[in-house]
Amino acid sequence: MASYDVIIIGSGPGGYVCAIRCAQLGLKTACVEGRETLGGTCLNVGCIPSKALLHASHQLHEAEHHFAQMGLKGKSPSVDWPQMQSYKDEVIAQNTKGIEFLFKKNKVDWIKGWATIPEAGQVKVGDETHVAKHIIIASGSEPASLPGVEVDEKTVVTSTGALSLAKLPKKLVVIGAGVIGLELGSVYARLGAEVTVLEYLDQITPGLDAEVARSFRALLKKQGLEIITGAAVQGAQALKTKAKVSYKLRKDDSEHQVDADVVLLATGRKPFTDGLGLDALGVKITERGQIATDAQYKTSVAGLYAIGDVIEGPMLAHKAEDEGMALAEILAGQAGHVNYGVIPGVIYTHPEVATVGQTEEQLKEAGRAYKVGKFSFMGNGRAKANFAADGFVKILADKETDRILGAHIIGPAADELIHEICVAMEFGAAAEDLARTCHAHPTYSEAVREAALACGDGTIHA
Repeated sequence: MASYDVIIIGSGPGGYVCAIRCAQLGLKTACVEGRETLGGTCLNVGCIPSKALLHASHQLHEAEHHFAQMGLKGKSPSVDWPQMQSYKDEVIAQNTKGIEFLFKKNKVDWIKGWATIPEAGQVKVGDETHVAKHIIIASGSEPASLPGVEVDEKTVVTSTGALSLAKLPKKLVVIGAGVIGLELGSVYARLGAEVTVLEYLDQITPGLDAEVARSFRALLKKQGLEIITGAAVQGAQALKTKAKVSYKLRKDDSEHQVDADVVLLATGRKPFTDGLGLDALGVKITERGQIATDAQYKTSVAGLYAIGDVIEGPMLAHKAEDEGMALAEILAGQAGHVNYGVIPGVIYTHPEVATVGQTEEQLKEAGRAYKVGKFSFMGNGRAKANFAADGFVKILADKETDRILGAHIIGPAADELIHEICVAMEFGAAAEDLARTCHAHPTYSEAVREAALACGDGTIHA
């Protein structure tokens, strides 16, 4: 029976980061993982493989639409789907092996297998029981189901199956216009599929700033994605050679059907805690099926903690990483902390969408007096040169103090641009602080400065 200071269940971004940080802080640490590789959903069947396919398909789009205009003449590339899959798999392997190396470097033990917690302070994997002063659940999430939609991961798939289709579909129906559905829908649209997205709500990307969501939807439509909102899916049936999806329009209860080669169920994710034995332990669970924790990630059972997708908050890899770092520091006697008001969210379509802090809708609901600074990428020299002038930067600041309350970007490199605003918000900066900071020219980041200027006396280039 092995004894540890900390045993972490799950090696996704929350689990592996927490394990490495615990070890760095002098705690004897083990991480339990049932997959053949480390990295959890994110590295194996989520963030990393989807970004590989997004990158590859975007290169094809650039070749088909912009190369000739730049004087790059020649036949457009054809798609070798098996080779694209091999490229994606190699990217996954590089990342998962990297974590294995980091575990060895930091002396973190990898206990291979699926864990149960028979009692407080014990973790059972296979026939072996391990003891630990602290046990951390970082087991992540799994795709949520939908009544009437039976997933076979061949014709009716979740994001996992959508990353490894046997062949490219000619028609794809996506159920759910959230981050996963729109990213993977974009991939297959660029690769030649006719993509239809069905969304129950009246707006895509629930929770996104409404102005950004409207602009985003218009740009996706321009790219060929047909998006039907207010559509309540009744069922999806896999037939011999195709699938059939039935739905009702909420506005008039009219019934409709659409055929597809592949149906992607992308209606969100739910905590994955099956087999851990939480009920028998008496672990408190919230109404939404999440593990209830306090401000220091303690569950209702002494010595048992939880982080990441299994607890409250956005299901984001970087949120889980921050929680893993904070909890490791708390267990080592330090003051770990996560600022939940400054966690960015990104949609990796093209253009990208990135957001941090509050939306206009949230500020209005709270009765907060605010001002808006906006700048279009049409006024950015670098964006125009790179055929990337769609979108804008929007900064929301307190009307009296000028403190930045939120920012929303749709445009080129939005995933990177958002972080200077995150840093500014972490330090309690005003929009004027950004506006007075020299930005290199020509860069996309100048659009951020211009939006900050728009919170004051006005932009220069618009």
